[in-house]
Amino acid sequence: MERRPPSVDRLARSLSGSGLPHALCVEVAREAIAADEWEVAPTRADELAAALLAPVVNATGVLLHTNLGRAPLPPTGGGPVRYQNLEIDVASGRRGSRQGDGRPADLVRRLTGAEAALVVGNGAGAILLALAATASGQRVSVARGQLVEIGGGFRVPEVVAQSGCQLVEVGTTNRTRASDHAAAGSDVILHVHPSNYRIVGFTEQPAIAELAALGRPVVADIGSGLLDLGCPWLPGPPPAWLAGEPAVRQTLEDGASLVTFSCDKLLGGPQGGVIAGRADLVEACARHPLARALRPGGLVLQALSEVLLAYLRRDVATVVPFWRMALTPVEELRARAGALGAGRVVDTVAVPGGGSVPGQEVPSAGVALDGDLTAALRRHDPPVIARVDAGRTICDLRTVDPADDEVLKAALADC
Repeated sequence: MERRPPSVDRLARSLSGSGLPHALCVEVAREAIAADEWEVAPTRADELAAALLAPVVNATGVLLHTNLGRAPLPPTGGGPVRYQNLEIDVASGRRGSRQGDGRPADLVRRLTGAEAALVVGNGAGAILLALAATASGQRVSVARGQLVEIGGGFRVPEVVAQSGCQLVEVGTTNRTRASDHAAAGSDVILHVHPSNYRIVGFTEQPAIAELAALGRPVVADIGSGLLDLGCPWLPGPPPAWLAGEPAVRQTLEDGASLVTFSCDKLLGGPQGGVIAGRADLVEACARHPLARALRPGGLVLQALSEVLLAYLRRDVATVVPFWRMALTPVEELRARAGALGAGRVVDTVAVPGGGSVPGQEVPSAGVALDGDLTAALRRHDPPVIARVDAGRTICDLRTVDPADDEVLKAALADC
């Protein structure tokens, strides 16, 4: 008698006891049904749940246990000192990988549809490692309009040089076509999203799909780390200020071989960088000696894991501070500003910042006080950082946690 598999939805719901976000339960269910092994889905779900980064009790007698994150951190909130299952497979007891199943790199893969992913220390490190591992000694073409300078004075040509690649500039500052890359005869194409500036007017840049059609590996640095244009983790449609921002999932679907991005921008996580895309190229990055030098520590990976799990649980709007602040209704900000009892309530504009979605503004509200009071506000304990506009001190509530409203109120009263 032919076996009939259960529906994905029914099987996924039966796995809720594993504690995994529903999105991961759905993926486990799909994989089990595709393998005609749906009976083992509960075991697979439990194994994946056990693989997530979590605190562990170290009873080995090894104080600086490499597999458990070496030195434990001081406890918070009076809790016990705990190590971390950073590089141990809890199920088998054998050494594991900080990039393995259930780790942040694996969660990125599941969220973006990438074949594989790798987490490193920051976004520039992701570009450096991606090029060094896949194109060292080869010609890498970059559009002249994308030879940007990032924070701290570091420039894309310098990063390319350090990777051991030969930079080939193509096109002009304002206009570059896929045919320019084709004519350059480069081995790899680097497409850099100019995330901290815009060129407007008589401009042209080839789409990722056009570059991929040339038959060469395309490394696309999208910068700010938007995972999916549809923002399925938000309760409503994507915010208008995200218009035109590239996203990981769609960039990969358009044919990019590797996508690199930062974790501490639109993703809303800690400082870090990600390389996502073709499994063979990601594996080459993981094997490269630079991968050891650029790997993040347990603190970063734990914080990143918590943020990515919020995406999978679809509670980003309430759990991840960046998105919670970005999505607060202006009416709520106005009400909070009025409750401060200082200055005048004004409509303002906030910006995403960090080189993300340049030129886009987020409607906001706050209070305005005459004169420059920023130095006095900085002397408060804790310091309050404000801005001056047209001779007025502006305190924008979009970036103030509601729990700090009383702090801001006291600081304004002292001015």
